[in-house]
Amino acid sequence: MKKLIAPLAIVIAAALAGGAFAQTKGEAEPPEKAAKTKPATAQEKAAAKQSRQVEGKSVAKAAKPDDSRMTTAAAKSNTPEDRKAAAAARKAAATDAVKKGQTTSGEK
Repeated sequence: MKKLIAPLAIVIAAALAGGAFAQTKGEAEPPEKAAKTKPATAQEKAAAKQSRQVEGKSVAKAAKPDDSRMTTAAAKSNTPEDRKAAAAARKAAATDAVKKGQTTSGEK
């Protein structure tokens, strides 16, 4: 019994001793608060909105659409007939591979 009580007392003391090193409530620095400002008036908000609109309109007028981003050069040069012919060639190649037992889909 004595062999059980001594280690148990040490474990309990170690568990309770952790709280002795914890920071107490009064030692922490108080948080810094932002300086108070008065809210903007409706007139100030309207003036700011107007200036943003003017700036946005000038940027929008200056911007020109860039067609090179929308399509690639290869897509522009290929006609629908070229694409259909290329698709038929790919389908024929896949059909030949299936007939020979060389499937491209990973099946055996």
